[in-house]
Amino acid sequence: MLVLSQHVEQLYARELLADGNGGVGYLLKDRVFDAEQFVDAVRRVAAGGTAMDPQVISQLLSRRAQDKPMGHLTPREREVMELMAQGRSNAAIADRLVVTERAIAKHTSNIFGKLGLPVSDDDNRRVLAVLAYLDRGGNENGRVGGN
Repeated sequence: MLVLSQHVEQLYARELLADGNGGVGYLLKDRVFDAEQFVDAVRRVAAGGTAMDPQVISQLLSRRAQDKPMGHLTPREREVMELMAQGRSNAAIADRLVVTERAIAKHTSNIFGKLGLPVSDDDNRRVLAVLAYLDRGGNENGRVGGN
C-alpha cells in the first residue's frame, strides 16, 4: 500500500508502519517531483519494502520526542536544556555552568538521544529538543528563561 497525501497524517503513517511487514509507503504529493524517484518508491513498496517521505519521518520523530517525558533527563541535562531554551550557545552554557564546551556537547548529545532525535540533514535537533522541552512546560517551576 502506497499512500499519496497532501499533508502528513501521523495516525495513518503510524498505522502503516505498525505491522512491520513492509510493502508500505507514505509520500507527500507536493514533494514527488521526479518521476524516476516515484517509480522507484512504487517498486520498493511492491517488492515488500518501504518508501517514506523524509518529512513524514521527521514529524513522526518529532511526535515521539514530545511523547517521551523530560523526566528521563538528569538534573544537569535539565539545566542545559533550560539554557538551550533561553537561546544560549554551547559556549555560553559552558561558561554559565562552569564546565567545558566538550561537556556541554556531551550533555546535548545525551539529551538528543533520550528524546529520540537522530542525526538528520533535514532537522535541527537542538530546535526540536527545545520545542519538546517547551511543550512539557519548561522547568519544574513551569517557567522558561530568567537569570
